Amino acid sequence: MLLVAKPAGPTSHDVVDVVRRALGMSRVGHLGTLDPFAAGLLIVVVGRATRLARFAAGWRKAYEGVIRLGATTTTDDPAGEPVRVTDAWRGVDRSAVESAFAGFRGPIRQRPPSHSAVKVAGERAYRRARRGEAVVLADRPVEIVEFTLTDFTPPDVGFRATVSGGTYLRSLARDVGEALRCGAHLAALTRTAVGPFPLADAKPPEAVTAADLRPAALLVGDLPRRALAAGERDAVVHGRSLPAIDAADRVALFAGEELVAVGERLGDVVKPRVVVAD
Repeated sequence: MLLVAKPAGPTSHDVVDVVRRALGMSRVGHLGTLDPFAAGLLIVVVGRATRLARFAAGWRKAYEGVIRLGATTTTDDPAGEPVRVTDAWRGVDRSAVESAFAGFRGPIRQRPPSHSAVKVAGERAYRRARRGEAVVLADRPVEIVEFTLTDFTPPDVGFRATVSGGTYLRSLARDVGEALRCGAHLAALTRTAVGPFPLADAKPPEAVTAADLRPAALLVGDLPRRALAAGERDAVVHGRSLPAIDAADRVALFAGEELVAVGERLGDVVKPRVVVAD
């Protein structure tokens, strides 16, 4: 696992390609796409650690950004074509923005942008949107843990936010504009943290080396930990079940400090589901 500081401009896939070349490794992925216009922390996983990405999917993410009032775009960000531009933002004051922000804090239902990777009948929504098809995605539950106004320089408003996994900041900006009845889009975004990891600890993609790799076990730090007894490591590596000794549905299986696998309880046994050790 690597902490990479993505600059604005390249895609997350571009960053992964840079890391792949720097490390000389073919199996490289990332946790949570950052749009090209956005910057900030991208967690990159390599080798067998890519199998553990699902266990970090629910990590909260923190951001700082700018919402531009009075202008909507096809993508809800600066990369899209203008849809509507209005001077209605001139009637919006700081207290109105703070009130709008407060209305989105907590568990909410959010509609993803039409230009997103959500699949519609097996095809990415953005592909349909780019062909000019009308794409309206179903809303889904997310949680806005923090949403704070940090700067009020209309038509731009700065914010700080902490959100659950799966939250779209572009949708949040769009919905703020609708709440204020002036329209809006996300003009700038920096991801400042993912789970327990801050942007301050990240390196530019071209500067990473193998020495910067962190243990894959950090990706399953939220799971209960079970120490394997003598002889159990080989059993787990070969996919053989172990007797269940606790009630946890999932458990990280360790041989000393080495993460061997993630197991899933099935009745009275634990079945290795994701093996990461040789």
